[in-house]
Amino acid sequence: MRGSRWTLVVPTGGDTLRQERLTRDLHDVLHRADGLVVGFHDAEGPTEPGRKGTGVGEVALWAATTAAVARPASQVLITLIKEWCAKERHRKVAVTIAGDSIEITGRPDAAQERMVREFQDRVAGDDGPEPDDGTA
Repeated sequence: MRGSRWTLVVPTGGDTLRQERLTRDLHDVLHRADGLVVGFHDAEGPTEPGRKGTGVGEVALWAATTAAVARPASQVLITLIKEWCAKERHRKVAVTIAGDSIEITGRPDAAQERMVREFQDRVAGDDGPEPDDGTA
């Protein structure tokens, strides 16, 4: 894998069945994208040594880039998540990479759109060819 590992959580206010269904749907959408590898985090334990787990009973995904893509991987990933959330206004995805995170919703207002653009600008450096193990 080339890029950093992203953590994606679909918050549903404690409705674990809905969270699992929506997370699997998001997984299917992202899995079809070229240049991305997507998998499920182990909800029971830490995601990596020295990192906290995603939470008891919480279903989460990880995503990473596999190959050079025409656009930065963060732009591709965020665009796919925004399109997925837009299908239903109550959908949300919490996106985390290298200690930075943002929540994307199905009905973003202008302020949230600006925050997403700023987030993309901050994380764009993580799209490079060098692996980032989160050791920074």
